[in-house]
Amino acid sequence: MKSFTRATLRTAIQRAPAFVPKRAIRWLDNDLLHNPVTTAAPAWFGGRFPVTTSDIIQRYLYTFGTWEPHLSAWITRRLTTGDTFVDVGANIGYYTMLASHLVGPTGHVAAVEPVPCFHHHLQATLLLNGARNVRTIEKAVAIESGRVEMFLADPGNLGGTSTIRPRVVREAFHADAAPLPDLLTPVEIRDARLIKIDVEGAEVAAAQSLAPVLGTLRPDAELIIEVTPRALAKQGADVDDVIAPLRAAGFHTYRITNDYDPTTYPAAIRTPALPQRWEQPVTGMSDLVFSRIDADHL
Repeated sequence: MKSFTRATLRTAIQRAPAFVPKRAIRWLDNDLLHNPVTTAAPAWFGGRFPVTTSDIIQRYLYTFGTWEPHLSAWITRRLTTGDTFVDVGANIGYYTMLASHLVGPTGHVAAVEPVPCFHHHLQATLLLNGARNVRTIEKAVAIESGRVEMFLADPGNLGGTSTIRPRVVREAFHADAAPLPDLLTPVEIRDARLIKIDVEGAEVAAAQSLAPVLGTLRPDAELIIEVTPRALAKQGADVDDVIAPLRAAGFHTYRITNDYDPTTYPAAIRTPALPQRWEQPVTGMSDLVFSRIDADHL
């Protein structure tokens, strides 16, 4: 009976989300967290993903067929056939596959993912979808080449794996690391239309290592960087350490809405927000967009 209710709710959420009560969405989310399903979940753009719903990204893909709907919609408007997309912190490959679909066989995607289980999952996703325009790199981003230690703190949010040691370490491992330009080919840097960076605390290393090549990016290149002030503070850094090299290279800062409350997803899918010009302090986890376009929104 529960499986029937779960399947019915999921179908209703994907087909007519406006008519599903928030309490029903919360119930389904909690049920999938504590009674996980392992299956192949279809995404809104046609891709399919191997998922286990104990993880938040995989659970939302299973439930809604999307992840971070505001950002997904904006990326969809930005990328076109033949473009190059760089996905730094690719996780299981949601944005990698979205971009692979959008840029087509004449385009290219570079996916950087150092966590072994994620990199394996990413490759399984590419195989499941027959994606042949993606190059994967199993390394971490750092200021200097070497090895870094990474930590898993929350099994319910595998994407939170970071180089920052948490109070409770569930798992630790080492990964090869290098400055971001060293992980990419000169052509990938030159042709990148969008560079997405979600590296859980290593965003300063990513931004500062990119500084020498920012001037070589194509004129319409844009970057999306997730920043977490609390994580940066643990390393003696702040958000301005991320913004400064991009500002110096002529990029303006925008912020795009992102909410991980599952009850916000139906409205976000129907009416995704645009990145808004941001000149205030960044006080919480935020998705920042950097563009040479000088406007109120993108």
